[in-house]
Amino acid sequence: MSEQNNEALRTAITQELALAESHELNGDYHSAFYHLERAHVLGQASTYQHTRIHWRMFKLALKLRSPREVWGQIFRIIGASTKTPFGIYPVGNTGGANVWFFKPMPIPSDLQDILERSRATHEPIN
Repeated sequence: MSEQNNEALRTAITQELALAESHELNGDYHSAFYHLERAHVLGQASTYQHTRIHWRMFKLALKLRSPREVWGQIFRIIGASTKTPFGIYPVGNTGGANVWFFKPMPIPSDLQDILERSRATHEPIN
């Protein structure tokens, strides 16, 4: 059961990343960023997922030509790779530069359901 729950979380992250990539390929960068934010909410407890999602946000920020987002993602990549291993991250934060690094945020109910099922396992989602 626990492996299935973490597999569901990995699958949900993968689906959000695939949706982001699809929108990005179609030139819809804002929708792509939205799906990266959803992936971020799901993956932020994992150093690997958290860091790689910020890397994807950084690359998209370059395409958006947003200096604020580029710099914001550089700082967030550093934070994700150095703070997440210690459990330091704001739950629900969407990860964009439009939100303060440490601001907890409400989690959408569909993502909350996935997270609650996976938290019961206490297994890494890498």
